[in-house]
Amino acid sequence: MNSNGEVAGVGHYTYFLVKNILKTDKHNEYYLYFDYKMAGKTKEFEQKNVRIKFFPFSQYKRYLPFTYSHMLISAVLMKSKLDVFHAPAYACPLTYPGKIVLTVHDLAIYRHPSWFPSGQSFSTKILVPKSIKKASRIISVSQATKRDIIQLFKISPNKISVVHEGVVPQKGPGKTKSFSKAEIQKKYKITDKYLFFVGTIEPRKNLIALIKAYNALMLKDYKKFKDYDLVIAGLKGWKYEEIFRTIKDQKFNYKIRFLNYVSQEHKVALMKNATCFVFPTLYEGFGLPIAEAMSMGVPVITSKVSSMPEVAGDAAVLVDPNKVTDIQNAIAKVLGSKRQRDKMSKAGLIQAKKFTWTKVAKETIDVYKEVGRKKESKKKVKK
Repeated sequence: MNSNGEVAGVGHYTYFLVKNILKTDKHNEYYLYFDYKMAGKTKEFEQKNVRIKFFPFSQYKRYLPFTYSHMLISAVLMKSKLDVFHAPAYACPLTYPGKIVLTVHDLAIYRHPSWFPSGQSFSTKILVPKSIKKASRIISVSQATKRDIIQLFKISPNKISVVHEGVVPQKGPGKTKSFSKAEIQKKYKITDKYLFFVGTIEPRKNLIALIKAYNALMLKDYKKFKDYDLVIAGLKGWKYEEIFRTIKDQKFNYKIRFLNYVSQEHKVALMKNATCFVFPTLYEGFGLPIAEAMSMGVPVITSKVSSMPEVAGDAAVLVDPNKVTDIQNAIAKVLGSKRQRDKMSKAGLIQAKKFTWTKVAKETIDVYKEVGRKKESKKKVKK
């Protein structure tokens, strides 16, 4: 975990979950285990009901991954006599005999293996399925992911609790520097009006369809929408080459800006000042960028598949991600009407309030209590 929370995916989830659980629960006892590399960097987690621990010999885990990850870690956890052990990322030590809460975020690799670099590994073939079956309770980050767990692994619905992810507030003490619209325009040399996408540059994000939809909109009604550029930010992932070839092939490629990776502070500024956030992804376990954009009052266009309708509610314009014309028409609808954008902005702010880390923490603590129920003494929970 990173002290400012500027880490993606599971690291982001774990950091903000732990911080908010410790803020919420001063009664139960929590054991937090870290890699030895984090020694000296854990002060922010210290409080009366917290015990900071470091996994021994973690520098050797690359040489004996199974022995380390399953046998040694299991022995360390057993020594702590935990009431509940929370594994925040799909997998747990297979030899650990205690009660386990397991978080499952995203099962895209099982639904769409062609989106990923190679065939299924030991982790996807054995470790994740065995962990899911072994867990006392599974936390799913969306109803959509819960459905996938049930269908793919034949798990009882009663074993799965849905706890949505949270949005990090952008205002308040301790927050990172904010950038004005003028500063962010100057930094990235972007126009005053733009559509924005942020995410890994890979097939599942459906950027080819977005690029073609944007170009088609310009071809159809350039005079009306000429002031709007398409700004894309994110690290290059798997099979990104075709995406850039597609940009190059478009007549209006000069209006499509690729910014590569941007820092968290710059991402917030780019998103906050966008005319619209467009996220026509083909699959997400939760779809956090949708909730983030709505929390800033930015109108959202996203897909009506997997978890997106669940996160967006009635606040966004939902499209069929496989139909370029559907995406094109949605962009025209949003850009063509300030009244529409204002309506979406207000609805988005209301919808985003459903996704707070305080709520995530409280619901996760409830899962711990249920799994470790009938124990009145202080509970120790490993994260």
